[in-house]
Amino acid sequence: MEILRFKLSGKNAFFKKPEVNTYCYFTYGNIHKVALLGIFGAILGYSGYTQIQDMIKPKKKKTKLEPSYPEFYERLKDLKVAILPLNEKGNIPKKIQAFNNSVGYASREQGGNLIVKEQWLENPAWEICVLIDCEEAEKLKDAIQNHKCVYYPYLGKNDHLADIEFISVDEAKLAADEELYRIDSFIKRDDMDLPFKRLSSEKLKKLLSPDKVNLCSQFKYEEALPYTINEYTNNYDLKRFAYIGGFVRLKDNVAVYFVENNNGTEKIVKNIIFY
Repeated sequence: MEILRFKLSGKNAFFKKPEVNTYCYFTYGNIHKVALLGIFGAILGYSGYTQIQDMIKPKKKKTKLEPSYPEFYERLKDLKVAILPLNEKGNIPKKIQAFNNSVGYASREQGGNLIVKEQWLENPAWEICVLIDCEEAEKLKDAIQNHKCVYYPYLGKNDHLADIEFISVDEAKLAADEELYRIDSFIKRDDMDLPFKRLSSEKLKKLLSPDKVNLCSQFKYEEALPYTINEYTNNYDLKRFAYIGGFVRLKDNVAVYFVENNNGTEKIVKNIIFY
């Protein structure tokens, strides 16, 4: 198997949280799997949520809900991805932006002008890895390698165009079995055998070799992010994800892969987990 890798970035991004739709629209702190699959769907030309309108207004009355996904999710939901934050400690700066929506039908106020406030991520960047283990993954690899897309990819909203660069395809290699791992991608909270906790320098020296102790910067970024969508309502199903600078113990069934970056003077090895 192979791993497709590329840098995904932009000037701004907005991955809307659906819980709040008044006063201000808020964003998730990082890109999530559903949004990433939406970007892949745009590249490959698959339709999105607008097709659901055909099911909302059926030609004949239905007695029960039927499961249905947007085309992009139906085709791509089984892709295995890993998301590596490139902003320091996974923390992306946010800023509230206010602007006018004056299309006329946006608001019932006099003049038809609606003042919109949105929370945008500023200068977000991630390294994205996709495991090439199925036909759809092969299609995606071909499209990205050859710089082809049917629709422009954007970061949550068509105001925020996405940059895709530094594309490479590497052999998929499993990391050696270890008691503790330093993971450079997001990890599902369920994949960790023990909750993250800071270890003393003496404890680290007992568990790790001296060169690995120097790599340990003990921080944790954690957030509940969309992982799947419900087959009946198409609402987000959330899972807790963590990005951890320290070393963690993983459950036995979690596969850890590694990729290498060459910065010109040395090779940097990154451990990643697909989900």
